[in-house]
Amino acid sequence: FKSSNLTFIPSFRKTADSRLQAAAECFGFWCFFKSPFLLQAVGFLLWIICWLDVFYSFWERSHSRNVAAVHLVSPTLLGLTMLLATLMVQYERMKGVQSSGIMLIFWLLALLCASVTFRSKILQAQDQAVSGWRYTTFYVYYALLLLALVLSCLSDQMPLFSQAVKDPVRPPHTVFSFGCATDIFLWSVSFRMMLTGYKRPLEEKDLWSLNPEDRSHCVVPQLLRRWTADLHSCSDGENVRAVEESEILIVKSPKKSGEPSLLWALCLTFAPHFLVSCLYKLIQDILMFVGPEILRLLILFVNDPDAPSWQGYFYAALLFVCTCVQSLILQRYFHVCFVSGMRLRTAVIGAIYRKALVISSAARRSSTVGEIVNLMSVDAQRFMDLVTYINMIWSAPLQVVLALYFLWENLGPSVLAGVAVMVLMVPINAVIAMKTKTYQVAQMKNKDSRIKLMNEMLNGIKVLKLYAWEMAFKEKVSQIRENELKVLKKAAYLGAVSTFTWVCAPFLVALSTFSVYVLIDDQNVLDAEKAFVSLALFNILRFPLNMLPMVISSMVQASVSLKRLRVFLSHEELQEDSVERPTAGGSPYSISIEDGVFSWSRSESPTLKRLNVRIPEGSLVAVVGHVGSGKSSLLSALLGEMDKMEGSVSVKGSVAYVPQQAWILNATLKNNIVFGQKRKEAWYHRVVEACALHQDLEILPAGDETEIGEKGVNLSGGQKQRVSLARAVYCDRSVYLLDDPLSAVDAHVGKHIFDYVIGPQGLLKDKTRILVTHGLSYLPQAHLVLVMVDGEITEVGSYQQLKEKEGAFAEFLRMYAIHLKWTSLDFSSENWLHVYHEKSLSSCLEPVPNSPTKPMENGVKLSVFFSYLKAIGVLLSIISLLFFLSHNLLSLFANYWLSLWTDDPVVNGTQPNRLMRLGVYGALGVSQGVAVCGYSLSVSIGGILASRFLHQSMLFDVLRSPMSFFERTPSGNLVNRFAKEMDTIDSVIPMILKMFMGSLFNVVGSCIIILVATPMVALIIPFLGVLYFFVQRFYVASSRQLKRLESVSRSPIYTHFSETLLGTSVIRAFGEQERFIHESDQRVDHNQKAYYPGIVANRWLAVRLEFVGNCIVSFAALFAVLARESLSPGIMGLSISYALQLTASLTWLVRMSSDVETNIVAVERVKEYSDTEKEVHKPKVEVFFKMLQSWVGGRGSCISCINMRATF
Repeated sequence: FKSSNLTFIPSFRKTADSRLQAAAECFGFWCFFKSPFLLQAVGFLLWIICWLDVFYSFWERSHSRNVAAVHLVSPTLLGLTMLLATLMVQYERMKGVQSSGIMLIFWLLALLCASVTFRSKILQAQDQAVSGWRYTTFYVYYALLLLALVLSCLSDQMPLFSQAVKDPVRPPHTVFSFGCATDIFLWSVSFRMMLTGYKRPLEEKDLWSLNPEDRSHCVVPQLLRRWTADLHSCSDGENVRAVEESEILIVKSPKKSGEPSLLWALCLTFAPHFLVSCLYKLIQDILMFVGPEILRLLILFVNDPDAPSWQGYFYAALLFVCTCVQSLILQRYFHVCFVSGMRLRTAVIGAIYRKALVISSAARRSSTVGEIVNLMSVDAQRFMDLVTYINMIWSAPLQVVLALYFLWENLGPSVLAGVAVMVLMVPINAVIAMKTKTYQVAQMKNKDSRIKLMNEMLNGIKVLKLYAWEMAFKEKVSQIRENELKVLKKAAYLGAVSTFTWVCAPFLVALSTFSVYVLIDDQNVLDAEKAFVSLALFNILRFPLNMLPMVISSMVQASVSLKRLRVFLSHEELQEDSVERPTAGGSPYSISIEDGVFSWSRSESPTLKRLNVRIPEGSLVAVVGHVGSGKSSLLSALLGEMDKMEGSVSVKGSVAYVPQQAWILNATLKNNIVFGQKRKEAWYHRVVEACALHQDLEILPAGDETEIGEKGVNLSGGQKQRVSLARAVYCDRSVYLLDDPLSAVDAHVGKHIFDYVIGPQGLLKDKTRILVTHGLSYLPQAHLVLVMVDGEITEVGSYQQLKEKEGAFAEFLRMYAIHLKWTSLDFSSENWLHVYHEKSLSSCLEPVPNSPTKPMENGVKLSVFFSYLKAIGVLLSIISLLFFLSHNLLSLFANYWLSLWTDDPVVNGTQPNRLMRLGVYGALGVSQGVAVCGYSLSVSIGGILASRFLHQSMLFDVLRSPMSFFERTPSGNLVNRFAKEMDTIDSVIPMILKMFMGSLFNVVGSCIIILVATPMVALIIPFLGVLYFFVQRFYVASSRQLKRLESVSRSPIYTHFSETLLGTSVIRAFGEQERFIHESDQRVDHNQKAYYPGIVANRWLAVRLEFVGNCIVSFAALFAVLARESLSPGIMGLSISYALQLTASLTWLVRMSSDVETNIVAVERVKEYSDTEKEVHKPKVEVFFKMLQSWVGGRGSCISCINMRATF
């Protein structure tokens, strides 16, 4: 292998060369043409070899040879391990894991351990005789281990019988399965999606399926189980059985002797996964301080002309390796945090939805729709945002302590002056945090009031327009909004003070430390090593001190949200045992109430009193009484919707409920009727015919497949009521509770429905029917009539009995003075049906097109940015920019001044100009503080001005839209605009703009300093800059579309939730809670399916950008080493210290630029409504009649044969 000059030259004999070539070719073929079972076969062979060693040891002992115990124990344990490893490989393959990180680490460790034995055996063979059998088996074992390691580095094909094959877009997480290696693979696989997003707009089919552990059905029950346990621990000692996961809807709140802790439940649920991020953060925090130490070594290297060059190159390479490892650890940390936040948001939304299904009527009055929507949209989001940075609560103090330790090592006791500055800032920020929390509570109250009012306005928009109340209600909303903005403005002032203190903190710490250092002793010289190593440490100190205000603010907001959420989840719930459900058989009574006393709230007086009634099975019971007598409350009591104060209620069999106000789903007419039940064609058509819907289906555009509800055809009140009744009839229940279903239909249609559905000969003739009605003509056919007066059943009997009794019922009849006879009206066959359907469907012949929200596919237009800047104000925008520029120029000059200071000559052990240098350095710091305060205030005030303008514009545009706009736009979309999008404009965009501008100027300033200090970097920076630009644009194309897909998929969550809140009594009556929970979970998962790729894309971007930054750091160090003879230590220290912070600045800049572009979508979505059709200021009909009035000149005239069509 070596030539005569002892130079290493690989060389083989001819025969060996040909054999190795053939072996290499065969090995390569088998590696790249990998059999699905090859790794399992290798594991099986390893197991056999281990057991052969065991059998050989037994053979030796049988021949009276002395065999050490290790020769028996070691191969036995290895054999069992190899068998388990082989089974593990097969198990993971069956689960669809194509590349197992766990097995990769196992084979690597096994090979490393075997390599030690391999070396020992070679050395042992040179000195003594060896066992040929054991050496042969070991070498085969070692070769198989090497083969297993190579095979585990390659991806398996999925088995055809694996469940994973059924998912066409599996999440990459299920393909690879180990820590940081998973993420490197994950971020690489995400390139395919990024490339797709760059070529064309991403669509839902391009998104990965959600990981099973991130889905609602996995996450929500875990939180609810912990919350349930905590509630039970606060109960009055009641022995409550454990709730099974399949039974969980939400916690069943017992009476509490203490306050349950939602925070503790959240910690127990998500801490196991989240604590992993703490480990990564700890490692990353320690690695942060490697950079300043290498900088110190580089400065010492430059100062020492006798140091060998290889040391400088080694330090540059070490700097590159350390920064790359730090980047990977940091991105792994962020990935775990973001996934934890995503799971937390999923769990919170699921808990809110489940609670809303069981909350009592009294509690519902204290939690409006607006508040609950805010809990879902704003508060849940705040939890998710906090999780990302919550580790800074312990990480920031740790970084500060480590930085101060290294500063003490560098500058000695002078660092205590910096500590004093930081200690003084603690009470200031404590006061700011307390005031901020107060403002957050006030802001959320105003926000709840505004969203509540907006929700009521959107639900009653038709009434508002009929009475022309739009502008009056606009003023109401605007007044609440002004109160909200006042609070925001106060919070902005506090935020400016907080930003001023924390941004200036690192400089004040540096200034105080350097001042004390040079003033306490004339012999203390501030050289390059001390100054720039300290400056690098101060730059590290800058990040935790800058992040703390944001984290504290997020914690304050999250604490407010936590309290609101805890109060909501602790609300009183419906009594599960208020209505007994006896099994079939036994009592002949279908419904029985004994001494019943019911109330809508335990704190209120009873609504229903002394109820005693028994209703036989299969009977038709009519409930009559004056308005407010308690008829609807009686049905609510039978449904369990009221609190049972005394007595007992028994309802035998399943229940169907038809409310007085029909509840219609945003679905097809068929799905509204079938309502999740199995489709029975014959029964379905009988129900449709009996409910007088047959001719409606013929006229509707798509028959029973026509979309109805908020997003579809706008049905009349009578049609909605008939659909609601058809739903109940189709479900075929034992007991029917009908709350005046015939009040919304014409008398002719009412008779048809009564005859064919409710009456003695109808489809429900064998069912128990409780009919609340004002139609006295139906009463003679009822088996029983219940008369209610002031919440009591005063009379019970047949129609004739009560009529002869001359009691309350007779008084009721005389009051209405009606004795209708069915024969008094002409019900001639098809006439009335034809006329009725013509009338009721006239508005449906041209249905409103269903136009679901679609994500815009092009980039964010510049006009959107200009719209936001215009809303801020051109002058204020320019002032903000000038403040940013001034701050960064002053910062650059201050650090450059410091480098000049360190290069000052030392005369008699001191620097003569140190006082002048220190004074100028301090003046530059004060100027920076003024600039920081200026840009913080200007950006915050500009954000408030923009929020006011955009909200008012959207409010005006929405209220002036025609009714057709509201019929085709789900209210959830509109509520989402006024809640989530406006919250983004209020709070997120100003903060992101501030951080984006700061990062932009930091990057530009760092590049200028590096170029001035080491001009050779100019050869590399343009190339890296172009790479950076293309990576950024490549990322933004997909990131923007993912953000839009996530925004679009968020609105259906709120739409479905609002729809559920309106129909909770119907859902509970039909027992469909689980189906609606499943539907809500699916919508949340669909939203997270668009959010998760955004997390991965962020990590993909960060890894590449930090690699670019690390390259700049390494080249700056490398060129500094090459030019050490012409480079002063001060300039070199300045260059590398800026290069060290460039990586973080680059990553932060791209993240902020992406966040600006993705969050500015909120402005785009708000401005979207400005382009919709608007009503004319003066109604056309008014103009028409004025024209007629002027035409006839006031003379008496008759206008006939005029056709008019209402357009809203």
